[in-house]
Amino acid sequence: MYLGLLYPTEEYRVYGYVTNSRVKIVLVLDGEGGVLKDPDLRNAFRKLHAAYIDVVANPFYIPCQRISSARFDALAAEISRGVGRVN
Repeated sequence: MYLGLLYPTEEYRVYGYVTNSRVKIVLVLDGEGGVLKDPDLRNAFRKLHAAYIDVVANPFYIPCQRISSARFDALAAEISRGVGRVN
């Protein structure tokens, strides 16, 4: 499901992930942040996927509509801050 580095540029690095139901998740990171390890990225994608599942499993969510969930936004921001850190 983890596709790895899709498109490296001087400014950004683009990583991809595809779920079993063909939902595509793209993570775009600043190119100056250094090299990230695959296990860290896989973990971030798993967390994003779990947050996405929580949103679409809500009976009030309308399929194919924009996600407007403060909880999802907070989780995505927390995950992206954690991925951006290089040890």
